[in-house]
Amino acid sequence: MNDLARDRPIFHSEADFQHALAWRIHDAMPDGRVRLEYKPFPLERKRMHLDIWFPDIGVAMELKYSTRNFNYEHDGEYFALKTGAQDLARYGFLKDIQRLERLSELPVTRAGFAILLTNDPDCWNHPLKPTAASYAFRLREGRKVKGKMTVPADAGPGAIMGMEEPICLKNSYELRWKDYADLGNEADGGKFRYIAVQTAY
Repeated sequence: MNDLARDRPIFHSEADFQHALAWRIHDAMPDGRVRLEYKPFPLERKRMHLDIWFPDIGVAMELKYSTRNFNYEHDGEYFALKTGAQDLARYGFLKDIQRLERLSELPVTRAGFAILLTNDPDCWNHPLKPTAASYAFRLREGRKVKGKMTVPADAGPGAIMGMEEPICLKNSYELRWKDYADLGNEADGGKFRYIAVQTAY
């Protein structure tokens, strides 16, 4: 991530981030194979897709790129980021960890990495109130996520849309934010940070 940030401090989309990271890793391992949107369980009705899969070393990666409004020009290329649903991004990141844990069913899997990259300080400043529908999915610095996490039983359907299924983690993970790129004022969306979690098998 540090190496990638020097050339690509900002991305247009999650797909752009996914492609750039896979390309950078492939540059470091030119003889290794890289697969995008890989299906580890192809015969299942609900097919699971991995963002990045390295079959030669048994490593899987799931990526999230969550943004807020921010306009920036880098190397003559203009980026216009829009604000997304941060509660769904937090939930999705934890769900990625849950999905990667399931890869323990594959004997060839050696490691899984879930990464969330964002320029929204609300993700690391955790301003959520305990009554918020997505409070269980907060990603504050130093938090240990484990076990079952779910929305409150009394939360309205509109508040929990997309987060209906509980997150159930087999192992415990401590969340640590790292700086990625500084492109301006943090309050204006110019600071990018990320969490990287390696799943346990």
